[in-house]
Amino acid sequence: MLTIGWLIGMPVPFVLMYANNWSWIVAANILLGINQGLAWSSTVIMKIDLVGERQRGLAMGLNEFAGYGSLAMVAFFTGLIASEYGLRPYPFYIGVALSLLGFFSSWLLVRDTKHHVATETESSRLPRLKNIFWQTTWKHRNLGSVTQAGLINNLNDGMVWGLFPILLASKDFTIAQIGFVAALYPAVWSIGQLFTGKMADVVCKKDLLFLGMLLQGAALVLLILAVSMTHFVILSTILGVGTALVYPVFLATVAENTNPADRASSLGVFRFWRDLGYAIGAILTGIIADAFGVNASVLVIGLLTIFSAIVIVYRMRCGNDLVRIVHWTKNKLPPNHTAEYRNI
Repeated sequence: MLTIGWLIGMPVPFVLMYANNWSWIVAANILLGINQGLAWSSTVIMKIDLVGERQRGLAMGLNEFAGYGSLAMVAFFTGLIASEYGLRPYPFYIGVALSLLGFFSSWLLVRDTKHHVATETESSRLPRLKNIFWQTTWKHRNLGSVTQAGLINNLNDGMVWGLFPILLASKDFTIAQIGFVAALYPAVWSIGQLFTGKMADVVCKKDLLFLGMLLQGAALVLLILAVSMTHFVILSTILGVGTALVYPVFLATVAENTNPADRASSLGVFRFWRDLGYAIGAILTGIIADAFGVNASVLVIGLLTIFSAIVIVYRMRCGNDLVRIVHWTKNKLPPNHTAEYRNI
């Protein structure tokens, strides 16, 4: 999957380099989406397979930091090249080099992790999911809570990328100020994951997810009241911290709540809903902004994010509670414990 993902992504920089109409740009984005879906999902699943139960949060924090940190660096360097040599073709040479590196390193260096999964499956105390799609989507208390939070997180993230510059421009900020505030959010998010990922291995994941979603929602609601550069810098930082608290923890929580044999499929379902949040967020915020204004759109998304945090509080259980209940059911202890497990 990883190698095929990179193979499909290899034409993208060439298409963008030589595209002479918009249809080619759309085609490049389709290929890039397939590349991202296959390659990124594979790296996440394989790292979870390799690190075992105790370091999943750290592994996901490093993975997300590497991904979004690289995104920022490549954006910087391509912008630098474009300012010196023009938009095409020179900036896309970086894409050519990276796609070739990704393909050949995946093909020649990476080994499959199925043996690690087989070993872990033998010792796992978690039951298999009867219907992976529906249980990951909502029916399983922990998995469903994480999935809805992932969707809402990317929904508000999509809104931030689209409306944040517009909101700042409406306050008469300069382009340089807008760029700084917009860049601060992903920078804090990226670096923060180095710490929050490790926290997920020692702290109840439910608490991290609740706090992260609450911080995001509060920052978004307060954005409509911000007037000065200082206000926007503080709120952008809080928003980045909130996203850093949840992003690696989402993946680690899905892994914690699934049998190793179901893990890859469950992560795929989670990522389907989480990344669909970008599309839903773009459409929803656009409709609300057109009808009621940018501030109304930001307010609605902020309140949705706070509501997501409330769902986590009332629906999720900490991982230790889940293991304890599974232990009860496997030892055929009193029926009320079995009923508690069924609810989870």
